[in-house]
Amino acid sequence: MFVLEQEEYRKEGIDWKFIDFGLDLQPCIDLLEKPMGIFALCDEECWFPKASDKSLVEKLVKEHSKKEKFQIPEFRSKAHFSVIHYAGRVDYNCDGWLLKNQDPLNDNVTSLMQGSSDTFISGLW
Repeated sequence: MFVLEQEEYRKEGIDWKFIDFGLDLQPCIDLLEKPMGIFALCDEECWFPKASDKSLVEKLVKEHSKKEKFQIPEFRSKAHFSVIHYAGRVDYNCDGWLLKNQDPLNDNVTSLMQGSSDTFISGLW
């Protein structure tokens, strides 16, 4: 990310002393954000009624097990997978991820929108 920002400064002609962070963060960013990245697979899994946190972990392992920034912990007692971030390895446990990712609307928000005096807004709900 910082490397890309510095490259943008160079392209725009901004006077900037290039800092070598000694890290290429792009593989980690790609692991998280690419179309088949961790975030996208989590979103996709939410569309399937029979999906579970376990099926999400299985998809993540199947898709990313050969990636350099993705690891499967040797002892999977609590962590389902690990991501090698710039500062080191971070273990992740996927329990509850699908429920959290579905992000259901608060009942108060829904009621507020349904009761809106704006017919367009209330019609959406």
